[in-house]
This record gives sequence, structure tokens and C-alpha cells, in this order.
Amino acid sequence: MRLIKPTLKYKTSFQRGLKEFLKIDKRNQEGHGNEGDPAKIEEYIKKSRCYERGVNLPKGIVPASTFWLIDKGIFIGRVGIRHKLNKKLRGFGGHIGYAIRPSKRNRGYGSKILRLALQKAKQLGLKKALVTCDDTNIASQKIIEKNGGKLRRKKKWEKKLMRFYWIEL
Repeated sequence: MRLIKPTLKYKTSFQRGLKEFLKIDKRNQEGHGNEGDPAKIEEYIKKSRCYERGVNLPKGIVPASTFWLIDKGIFIGRVGIRHKLNKKLRGFGGHIGYAIRPSKRNRGYGSKILRLALQKAKQLGLKKALVTCDDTNIASQKIIEKNGGKLRRKKKWEKKLMRFYWIEL
């Protein structure tokens, strides 16, 4: 099990995983998700490389690295590590955002992807990482706390109560 940068090697597996996300995630259905159209994986990979280098970033977007969790040749999930925070990310989102494809949930992959992402964040020079989750998302709360997350505050964002955790690296 490892984190890798997005690659065409796992195109079919990624597309299958993305279709699972699209079935349950309205933001992706409306075109607001990070991955976009499953048929345009080449564009997604190119964009992720630009974001990592801080090139051609839309206004308000910070440099970020994207990784995929691969296990036995299968795309399990993705994680984005933002290299720094802006005002918006301090209020929602934080440094790290991760997602496990629905068919692979409740198998320990969430804890693994966050643990590996924290190692990558440290390599990027971060001393601590802000990770947020919905107050009703018990699974994410457990994952974050298992990885050393200390709850610092709760705050409403778009009618949802969010939890803000800091993790020392």
C-alpha cells in the first residue's frame, strides 16, 4: 500500500473509483469536485502537476500536492495536501483533504491515507497540519484522532458544524 502521484497506469481503476464517488457526492455531480469528468483523466493529471508547482492556479487556490492511495494495483482513494493555508482554508478545508472510494470504506484505509499524507506534509516542510471534518462524520473524527489530531474548535460552515483538528508533525 502506498501513495503515488496520479498516473495513467491506474486510469481504469481511478475511473471506476471516481464513478463510485459521483454516485454519492453531489458536489462532483455538479462539476465542483477536484477530479472532474472521469473521461478526462489526462487533464486532471496535468492540472494536479500544475497545482503542485503553483503554476496556473485559479484565484484563491494555494499550491497543493495530490496523491492516490494504491493497494495491490487498485485505486483506493485520494488525498490533497495544501502547501499553505489562506483565509478560506483556515475557515474550512485545512491542509489535508482525503477521500476513500465508497466500496473500500471501513477497512482501515482512511487511517492509512491520512498517516501517509502527514508524512508527505512533513516532507513539504509543514510543522503542523490542520484537518477538518463534519461534526457528524464520526469515522473521520476517529481517523483524525487516531493520527494525533487535537480538536481545537468547532465552527459552522454553510449550515454544517465543522470540527478543526491540528496535528503536530
